[in-house]
Amino acid sequence: MLSRIDPRHGPRLSALSCDLVWATTWMADANEVIGPLLGLPELPVVDWPDSEEKGPLHWKTRGLVDWAAGRSFVWVDDEITDPDRAWVSAHHHGQALLHRIDPRRGLTHTDFVVIADWLARL
Repeated sequence: MLSRIDPRHGPRLSALSCDLVWATTWMADANEVIGPLLGLPELPVVDWPDSEEKGPLHWKTRGLVDWAAGRSFVWVDDEITDPDRAWVSAHHHGQALLHRIDPRRGLTHTDFVVIADWLARL
């Protein structure tokens, strides 16, 4: 995975009109390993509770909605599914963009455009 990190993504992520947060299984290690490769400053980290999520929801879905606490958020992941979107729509009182990326390609120019356009409409 680290070999596919594009250092040009750091400035593009920093330019988005939002607060960046690591929502990864890397947790705090993302600040030490991934952040420097992207040139990102230390970012807050979603602290994942132990979860034995069963069923169609991604194990991060409930935790992200809890963390957002009604605030608008963008979740970019390669494992987001329609059940995650439906659950967030039903249980999150703010706006949310759940944007699935292709794990073989990672973030693309189109992904950045979709995210930036969504943020601009807030």
